[in-house]
Amino acid sequence: MSADMSYPDVVSWAVPVFIALILIELVWIVTQRRGGRYETRDALTSLVMGAGNVASGIVLGFVAYGFFMALWAITPLDLGTSVWVVALCFVLDDLRYYWVHRFGHRIRWVWASHVNHHSSQHYNLTTALRQTWTGTFTFMMVVRAPLILLGFHPAMVLFCGGLNLIYQFWIHTEAIGRLPRWFEAVMNTPSHHRVHHGRNPRYLDANYAGVFIVWDRLFGTFVPECDDERVDYGLVRNLGTFNPIRVAFHEWVAIFRDVTQPGLTARQRLMYAVAPPGWSHDGSRETSDMIKARHATGTPNSHAGAGIPGE
Repeated sequence: MSADMSYPDVVSWAVPVFIALILIELVWIVTQRRGGRYETRDALTSLVMGAGNVASGIVLGFVAYGFFMALWAITPLDLGTSVWVVALCFVLDDLRYYWVHRFGHRIRWVWASHVNHHSSQHYNLTTALRQTWTGTFTFMMVVRAPLILLGFHPAMVLFCGGLNLIYQFWIHTEAIGRLPRWFEAVMNTPSHHRVHHGRNPRYLDANYAGVFIVWDRLFGTFVPECDDERVDYGLVRNLGTFNPIRVAFHEWVAIFRDVTQPGLTARQRLMYAVAPPGWSHDGSRETSDMIKARHATGTPNSHAGAGIPGE
């Protein structure tokens, strides 16, 4: 079994295209006066977050790749490099992405890394670049382990993951409305992903897909964009800052403060790290499930001033 395999760094190749599309979207919004809007400080924060993500990948990328190569060394399987194997890897890696993304909204430790992507109150192509600096510390790399143990080479898995990220770039826009019904039924689209970035109770914790929206339809997390309810972007409790350091680390700090509160049991301290965002030992905050349930019944907010920490 050969350990040597190389695929192009497609994300780096795509950067000039990303920049060109951002400029095209900006010109479209300015000239047509529709399709979203840009706020200079917000866009710059997203760009800085994207640069930080690249830097963290350079500094810490060896951790995940070393783990993957260790798995590759012990698996007896090797599916090869045919185009059909790559296609299958792409589909299965997208299923992997769905679950990692879902964990990122349901496990606070993982949310602490993912929250920065949802911190913008605007929705344009620069939002796609607002990526984590701390993904390595979530340990979600383990979710890729089955793919490698099944015989997909780590380089192929990472290549497919890069293609997945490239696909997701273009869906971060308000300039594209709904697409043909057959496409909306199978693929993730700007309409579906706008819902995912919404802070409206109706839209919370929905549409986790990367490329194929069929995963959300299959696992019961699909919510359509409704014409009668415009998406309100951002977090349940918005940060009110453009400081990229705070954007990147605020939820980790909040977890530390909660876990180190005096008088808690060991279980309560653990729950502050692994329970859904908004969990509290005394019921003083609301999880997204609580917010959605209250919205569904029309119950007023009984937690004035409280909410999902960091959201």
